[in-house]
Amino acid sequence: MRRVGRRSFVLGAAGTVAALVTAGDGVAVSRTAARPGPPAGLRAAAGEMRGVWIGTVGNLDWPSKAGLSAAAQQAELTAHLDRAVEMRLNAVVLQVRPTADALWPSPYEPWAECLTGTQGKDPGWDPLGTAVEEAHARGLELHAWFNPYRVANHTDRTRLAASHPARVHPDRVLPYGGKLYYDPGLPEVRKFVQDAMLDAVGRYDVDAVHWDDYFYPYPVAGQSFDDDATYKRYGGDFADKAAWRRANIDLLVRETAERITGLKKNVRFGISPFAVWRNAATDPLGSDTRGGVQTYDDLHADTRKWVKEGWIDYICPQVYWEIGNSAADYGKVVAWWDKTVRGTGVDLYVGEALYKCGDPAQSAAWQDPAELSRHLDLTAGYDDVRGHVYFSARQMRTDPSGALARVVADHYRTRARAPR
Repeated sequence: MRRVGRRSFVLGAAGTVAALVTAGDGVAVSRTAARPGPPAGLRAAAGEMRGVWIGTVGNLDWPSKAGLSAAAQQAELTAHLDRAVEMRLNAVVLQVRPTADALWPSPYEPWAECLTGTQGKDPGWDPLGTAVEEAHARGLELHAWFNPYRVANHTDRTRLAASHPARVHPDRVLPYGGKLYYDPGLPEVRKFVQDAMLDAVGRYDVDAVHWDDYFYPYPVAGQSFDDDATYKRYGGDFADKAAWRRANIDLLVRETAERITGLKKNVRFGISPFAVWRNAATDPLGSDTRGGVQTYDDLHADTRKWVKEGWIDYICPQVYWEIGNSAADYGKVVAWWDKTVRGTGVDLYVGEALYKCGDPAQSAAWQDPAELSRHLDLTAGYDDVRGHVYFSARQMRTDPSGALARVVADHYRTRARAPR
């Protein structure tokens, strides 16, 4: 084993907040399942992640639409950063490689379609470079969010830029569920996606490399991810295809960790998976959850292993359920992750479903502006929870139910540095 900072692996392998709700009228939360944690002030002094995701795929959060002028795009971006400071956050997680295209002048992949509406068209400025500079000027960390395997949210290769590697090398791409993906089982794909992502790390002073929950694609009923030929070629040493697929993702994680450390030791590596590794009914090591997706089995992402092996610096599971949810109770899922990271040196941040707050399509719990604040009340009882990241920037800006303002009033009364 070799450890660099918090990461280990086997070789070979200031501002005030406007319009806050009145503090002090929160609802008491039972913490019977949690160990007593440090007071919030002490946790903030030691470093507490307060982050927000800024999604660019499909113009989710930014830019608000494709084709805006460079000046308008930059103004929208800095408005998001200013809002993050106003809400006393300390990190933004900016999606910079949404569909195998780039928000910087990459020699590997075309300019991102979300900027101009035309993949490969120069937007006339450097969004990632500007974002790093503007975030740091405001005391915010910039975590560069990459999607390793997603190529397109459609299956029409002719819609990709003519120079797109997925058109140049069509044999590396598979259609599934109405989308295009790079085949994770191909060694040349694994090397290419690392090269493409790490180009940004070499060029810019990013604080972290960040991945979300997309590895092998989420299951689609009645369809199969047709990597039989790749498995026949490379999977002979494995008991079954599922084990081979997990090994492919393990290799990507471990090799990326090694390469980040070799390139810039101060850059952290974090992953934000779907929050259920396995259900206890499937595996006694799993969480007290039931039904639904299990990353180990369905996405072939052994998220628990990555923590236990110390291949990553932080894990940010997307615990997008309310306290008391019958299938996946927020408190029970957090408790499982707190136990999982204990003693590993891997930081635990909790991904929060800000997007559900005030959404009439969601359950009654999400109509209560205090739901998110109760989440932070609960996690204060766990020593190994070192912060939260909110999805996403659009709801941070509008905060329709006042849920984030309530979090700030109750928990973020002063600014705090991010953990390092």
